[in-house]
Amino acid sequence: MERLPTPAGQQADIPDASPAPACTATATISEQGIVTGWSEGARDLLGYTPAQIVGHPAARLLADSTGAQARRETAGRERFSGQVTLLHRDGHRLPRNLLAHRRAPQGPRPAEWLVVSAVTAVSASPRTPDSQDLREWVFSQSPCILAVFDTDLRLVTANTGMESALLLTEEQMRGLRLPEITPGPASEEAETKMRRALESGQTQHMQAYLHPTGVSAQRGWSTSLAPLKDPGGQVRAVCLAAHHRQQEHLARQRMLLLNDAGARIGTTSDTQRTVQELADVAVPRLADFAAVDLLDSPRRGGEPARLPPSGPITMRRSALRTTPDTPSNPTGHTDYTGPTSPTSHDGRTGPTSHDGHTGHGTHPASPPAAGEKILYPELSPVARCLAQGHGALYTADDPALTRWAADDPTAAWTRQPGTHSLMVVPMRAHGTTLGVALFARSHRPEPFEADDLWLAEELTAQTAVHLHNAHRHAREHTTTMTLQRSLLPQTLPDQGALDIATRYLPAGSKAGVGGDWFDVIPLSGARVALVVGDVVGHGIRASATMGRVRTAVRTLADVDLPPDELLTYLDDLVIHLAADEGGGAEGTTETAAGIGTTCLYAVYDPVTRHCTIARAGHPPPAVVTPDGNVRFLNVPAGPPLGLGGLPFETLETQLPEGTLLALYTDGLLQARDHDIDEGLDKMFQALARPAHNLDTVCDRILTTTLTHRPDDDIALLIARTHALHTNQIATFNLPPHPAIVAQARQHTTTQLTTWHLDDTTTYTTQLIVSELLTNAIRYGRPPIQLRLIHHNHTLTTEVSDTSNTTPHMRRARTYDEGGRGLLLIAQLAQRWGTRHTPTGKTVWTEQTLTPNQPPTHTPDPPAPATD
Repeated sequence: MERLPTPAGQQADIPDASPAPACTATATISEQGIVTGWSEGARDLLGYTPAQIVGHPAARLLADSTGAQARRETAGRERFSGQVTLLHRDGHRLPRNLLAHRRAPQGPRPAEWLVVSAVTAVSASPRTPDSQDLREWVFSQSPCILAVFDTDLRLVTANTGMESALLLTEEQMRGLRLPEITPGPASEEAETKMRRALESGQTQHMQAYLHPTGVSAQRGWSTSLAPLKDPGGQVRAVCLAAHHRQQEHLARQRMLLLNDAGARIGTTSDTQRTVQELADVAVPRLADFAAVDLLDSPRRGGEPARLPPSGPITMRRSALRTTPDTPSNPTGHTDYTGPTSPTSHDGRTGPTSHDGHTGHGTHPASPPAAGEKILYPELSPVARCLAQGHGALYTADDPALTRWAADDPTAAWTRQPGTHSLMVVPMRAHGTTLGVALFARSHRPEPFEADDLWLAEELTAQTAVHLHNAHRHAREHTTTMTLQRSLLPQTLPDQGALDIATRYLPAGSKAGVGGDWFDVIPLSGARVALVVGDVVGHGIRASATMGRVRTAVRTLADVDLPPDELLTYLDDLVIHLAADEGGGAEGTTETAAGIGTTCLYAVYDPVTRHCTIARAGHPPPAVVTPDGNVRFLNVPAGPPLGLGGLPFETLETQLPEGTLLALYTDGLLQARDHDIDEGLDKMFQALARPAHNLDTVCDRILTTTLTHRPDDDIALLIARTHALHTNQIATFNLPPHPAIVAQARQHTTTQLTTWHLDDTTTYTTQLIVSELLTNAIRYGRPPIQLRLIHHNHTLTTEVSDTSNTTPHMRRARTYDEGGRGLLLIAQLAQRWGTRHTPTGKTVWTEQTLTPNQPPTHTPDPPAPATD
């Protein structure tokens, strides 16, 4: 306020002439044309308070003609700009420039229009500089490079950006052409484009980087050469404008490097190769030096070492890569990989020092080589970054880096001339610290930035995930292999019906160990069951399912079920397992609880030389007769286990003594380098070649059919048949009369004497025969048969009749007169049981003979059967 004289000579207060501060009138209008918001600037402009206008139609603010025109122009558009005549609250008209933006709906807020208008024009404010001054200031102070050249392409004026880029003042450059100011091919190209702009009147573009030694087309500078025209349209000069886009260029290069790393890192499950891939990706595109140190290199399947809570940290250098001209690379090596030290140029192991001597770390400024152990002090930058769990940037003059290099000889390389920037990045995955990555720059002048640290952390994070997955895969593979091996037969049972050789070969693919298995199960009556199966899928789940299925097969085999009935029960079991688990695990290739599992079950009887076979979705067995003929047994094909509702059929065939049986899983024939027919031909050729040793047959089949580790597991079982001769079997057909028991004991004594068995065995066998025959006469139906089998240090006693009743052992009460027979048999024999036959049942016992009682093969005739 200022004081002015009044007519009476008094002073009066009058307002000063200073204009009100500039402000903006703002209003929001709904899609239906209702005012929803009103600012103080709008009140000053049109005189309405918010209470007087909010909720009313916006049309009352517009003159009729201009309002209708504005509504037409905004229809279907996102923005409106133009002059509109507004109506003040007192009724007078106000022509104003309006800018309106349509704001899309956000959540519960509907779409609306934001309308703005400057209440006080900026040009009306005396505080705003003259526009001509502003233009001059923009030119001279712009961060971009600006220069004006006349029609002779000589510099007229240049801004401070041009002066800074070329380290020359405008006075020094004025009157010179660009190739004279900064010589080079790019300057010549720029001048050519300036001449083209003068002649065509069109703006020209190029990529160029201006620096004191010349113009380069590198580093991401976007340059425009624009003609300057007078009001009459005549070109009077050319403006050179260069915009520094280095940050955009670097960001693009970082993203390209990160994308490239996704394809180059983690190509295998090998830890050493994975960390070396990280170093190879980083040098030279990110750093001039890269090293990866891991806490430990665990044995396959072992847990990685843990980060100690305090104290120094021991690590092992696992990868190293440098550019050839890096100061920290005196030997000129560009990379060192593997668990051992690199070989120097002279052929000796270890980095070579300047004096020509070898040995790790002999040169104080050489970084530790791959394979060396490194002890990082507790206060070193590496230990600190590992404890904090995030990366850090260091410059050459950083006190922490200086102290580390002075106290730790392994860090002396960081003080090499030229090494000016270092990044330390922990390698962490799923909460576990695996190691640390070191990156350094020495050749390129730019220091590491925060974006470089982000990129290094992304690269190391990718690598750490691959390492963690590799460790997990190794652990799972080891666990699965251990489980699989433990579930397979550890030793083959001692039996005399078959010579057996087996092989199990796990898959060599990343899918892991599968569920293939084999088994050899001794049965009563000197018979033997052979089993080969394949559970669908790979990994621990498949191995566990295999164990359950194999246990079920052994349990059902102990009941002496025929092969077709056994597969039927096994099919039901797999269906129940699938129902309990409710389907396969998401993201796995396994089927629920073994649905689709295949199995082949064969029973061989050396007494009759009969073989009974049934299969559930499994390849048929191959047979080689003693004359060298190789063929498949035409076993009826049953469905895989777990489907249900379909029957299984058996094949009964008689095999000559010395016949080879080959049971296998489909992994043997499904090699990637040949089809199944070719695999079958190779297997037949291997089987046809005579060999006394069955292990030789197994190895020959595998080496013939496979050229590399299989993609699926392989189980292989080779059996050679034997036959029991007539002098090893004694059969007596007996009438169902109690008096026959004494006669049967006499037949037994005579036969065991013929087999040269001792009195103890004879006495025990007499008791067993008495109990079995008494039960058969009392509870069974004729005809009754007694059979004795002497084989493989075992004496088998069998009593058969035509009834289906099964004897059960029970504990007799004190005053019971019977019920102790089976209890007595269980005490006298090593094994006993009942098997059902098409004509009735057979109760059998097995006694193990002492080693000094070898089975006899004398041609003595058996005792005559008694009717």
